[in-house]
Amino acid sequence: MIVDALRVFVTVAEQSHFSKAGELLNLSQPGVSLHIRNLENELGAKLLHRSPKQVRLTEAGAILYKHAKQILTHYEEAGQEIQMLQDQVTGSIHIGASFTVGEYILPAKLAEFANQYPQVNLQVTIGNTEEVIGAVRTNQLDIGFIEGETQDADLTVIPYMKDEMIVVSPADHHLSDNIVVEKEMLRDQVWVLREHGSGTRAFSDHFMQETDIHVKRSYVFNSSQGVKEAVSAGLGIAMLSRWIVRKELASGEIKELRIRHNHLERDFSIIRHKDRTISMALTVFLQKLLVRTESRRE
Repeated sequence: MIVDALRVFVTVAEQSHFSKAGELLNLSQPGVSLHIRNLENELGAKLLHRSPKQVRLTEAGAILYKHAKQILTHYEEAGQEIQMLQDQVTGSIHIGASFTVGEYILPAKLAEFANQYPQVNLQVTIGNTEEVIGAVRTNQLDIGFIEGETQDADLTVIPYMKDEMIVVSPADHHLSDNIVVEKEMLRDQVWVLREHGSGTRAFSDHFMQETDIHVKRSYVFNSSQGVKEAVSAGLGIAMLSRWIVRKELASGEIKELRIRHNHLERDFSIIRHKDRTISMALTVFLQKLLVRTESRRE
């Protein structure tokens, strides 16, 4: 089908690599090459300059890329209109999410949506905020849930919900018996941190800079689950979303260090590429999420 060949061609052009395009499309490299070769034979022109490291568009390829994007957009829009005639929501949604959203908030939302729309295939990729932003920018994901916002000009940012950030400690930490702690008491402590690139790390770094907190020593984990387990084991104190530590706070496994005169919040946002066509399935999914978010605010 010509649409399949055009989709392969566009993906190769955007990824500048046959193998990467094949991974995104679940095609072998020979399969990708066959689609491109068939297009070149049909059009009688070379579409790509091939090299071991990357692939570049020829002049003819640049022309085809522009029109192929339009053709694919119109094809997807036609499919959506046909689905609307049939009053069915089908298709697939590939969602990216930062760890906090992906592991603690999104599963319940997806289960509710899947129960109502069983014909929609849902796929979730979890990574830190920078990874999710990068994957949405390169069209590897339909939408992404991130911590905070992004200034990327290629992306549309939709506010989703607020998230409370708290400082937690091991149950036997010397600060844990205080009803409230002063910011100064958090200085020269051992901290457990997320890696650079995560929204949680960006938020905690900003907090430490604003409050002039000197870190005595730090340990870095690339997941919030790892940070939480490290705190529980007595490694140090940490700043995490309240979503992540609700059960451990209730059981007394870890303690919240309440900071005097401080309520720490950040935003969860939904991002999508400005030029990416929104499928009917994604449109309905976003409507369900955002309508419920608005009703909670009221």
